Amino acid sequence: MQIGYKLFAEDVAPKELIHRAVEAERAGFDFVEISDHFHPWLPEHQHSSFAWAILSAIAAQTTTLRLATGVTCPSIRYHPAIVAQAAATLQIISDGRFTLGVGAGERLSERIVGEGWPEVGDRHARFREALEIIRLLWSGGTHSYRGEHLRLEDARVYDLPERLPEIVVAAGGPQAAALAAELGDGLFSTDPDASLVEAWTSAGGSGPRYAEAPTAYAADARAGAEAAHRRFRFGSLGWKVLAELPDPAAFDQATQAVRVEDMQESFACGPDVERHVEVVSQFVDAGFDHVALMDASEDPDAFMTFFADELGPRLRGL
Repeated sequence: MQIGYKLFAEDVAPKELIHRAVEAERAGFDFVEISDHFHPWLPEHQHSSFAWAILSAIAAQTTTLRLATGVTCPSIRYHPAIVAQAAATLQIISDGRFTLGVGAGERLSERIVGEGWPEVGDRHARFREALEIIRLLWSGGTHSYRGEHLRLEDARVYDLPERLPEIVVAAGGPQAAALAAELGDGLFSTDPDASLVEAWTSAGGSGPRYAEAPTAYAADARAGAEAAHRRFRFGSLGWKVLAELPDPAAFDQATQAVRVEDMQESFACGPDVERHVEVVSQFVDAGFDHVALMDASEDPDAFMTFFADELGPRLRGL
């Protein structure tokens, strides 16, 4: 199993994200993954930097740490040709350490380019076309593409790595899992859902299976739950809601009923290593083999020490 650290770009300043990635490598993490949004989720969040610039800086300051987007939408805010070029370049400068995590996006960040927010069927159709365009450009040479939603005209990615990045596709149900099996090299999810992994493998999927485990290291469980509530209460809404709300104010309104106690039920809160192992084990038991710790800690340096000394060795034994 590979253990990762989530770089939560919505609530951490750009240089601090880079620092945390360097510290994650020192603490023994295998990879980092970074969210790729234009806007943050909640009013409490005060950042949302450009993920590709952060990843490039991390690549220059680390040597073994693998990098991933978790996840980027290649079909609305970005054109897939730009994502194909960016991912190929990052794979080169990181010496083959990059994984392209992709998803169909959320209204929160994708609507900013003024093309509206497509209904779910059109979003998934655009997403399929985007993956086809990326694969086409990564095959080498000059290509054009005319889909129902996306176009490509005489485009070529000139700098291609010797080994292409893996594409890991986010899925929340069997239809998306089938798409991940068809056009992706791996699966990405935020839920410990064994049926999703089974749907993916049944559709012919093979390769890495990425997930994010919710943790909140703190001096005690209550402090951890309060930190998780401030940073991650939006996650309790579920993806059908997460994809549709337009701005941080809407997410704030939608999460008014979420309690600190609710976070303690889903997050590994506090310093108890057994509780952290219990939460991560749900994802391992569901079939995921790349698990990023999405830690809500107020003291990331203390969490890194906790991981290096206690949690990491325990998770390696799962």
